[in-house]
Amino acid sequence: MAPFSTILFLVLLIAPLCNATLGVQYYDQTCPHAEDIIYQTIRNASFFDSKVPARLLRMFFHDCFIRGCDASVLLDSTPENKAEKDGQPNLSLGAFYVIDAVKTNLEKACPTTVSCADIVAIAARDVVAMSGGPYWNVLKGRKDGRVSRANETVNLPAPSFNTSQLIQSFANRGLAVKDLVALSGGHTLGFSHCSSFEGRLHNFSSVHDTDPSLNAVFAQSLKQKCPKPNSDRNAGQLLDPTSSVFDNNYYKQIISGKGVFASDQSLLNDYRTGLIVKAFANDQATFFREFAASMIKLGNVGVLEHGEVRLNCRAVN
Repeated sequence: MAPFSTILFLVLLIAPLCNATLGVQYYDQTCPHAEDIIYQTIRNASFFDSKVPARLLRMFFHDCFIRGCDASVLLDSTPENKAEKDGQPNLSLGAFYVIDAVKTNLEKACPTTVSCADIVAIAARDVVAMSGGPYWNVLKGRKDGRVSRANETVNLPAPSFNTSQLIQSFANRGLAVKDLVALSGGHTLGFSHCSSFEGRLHNFSSVHDTDPSLNAVFAQSLKQKCPKPNSDRNAGQLLDPTSSVFDNNYYKQIISGKGVFASDQSLLNDYRTGLIVKAFANDQATFFREFAASMIKLGNVGVLEHGEVRLNCRAVN
């Protein structure tokens, strides 16, 4: 874990990215036990469902990458509007019920105080820390957005992206190359369905049936899990053999040619990102430090100054 002085310095550098004033102590007076309530609720849910940590971390990424960190990903669709969570890239998101439980507990303790956007940001930190990863001080004070559109989810970086496309996608949100490589390490938690990578396994090109950047033995194991045609919609692959532990094994997998997504594997073979991948693979402490710094930076993307604190995270007030 990086020293608080280091985190604070990073916060000062990052502050101009957001449109609102955030602070570590934002709820100290109005809801002093907010972070304890969030942590306890998430820990209990994770005990009963091991997929919760990966799903909550992914939820944070998918929220911040569309309209900024405004909890728009939590809004349900209405007859008049199809919301982000029902956009094609978000259909595999889950654990919304955990955020509902957190919000219910917070409303009992301190009504109309803690935003859903802050809940998502704090939850992402907590699931990383409880999975063995770094801890950082989350800046708080985000407001909840009122707009959520499914058609905007096409702007999420796809697992088929190459490194140039990834760099541009992250740059559009004020994030640098190092942020891209560090935040990609979030794939150390979780699972992917075949549909996200089967293009690498069958009819990859006119020359190769299988993506040649894949380790041959690994590719064969993926083909067995994802045959063509595939009748099992739930079939897929752990993104990392230690998928319930937050560690740097993701980068070691990439170096071994075992990155599940094309976007993951491309990071090794690009001069702008390859050395960073190797550095994180060789030094977990460095990865943890950079991941925490990049999560703070991501958490400041598109923060709302004028919004609301939703009473129900699934609907505007």
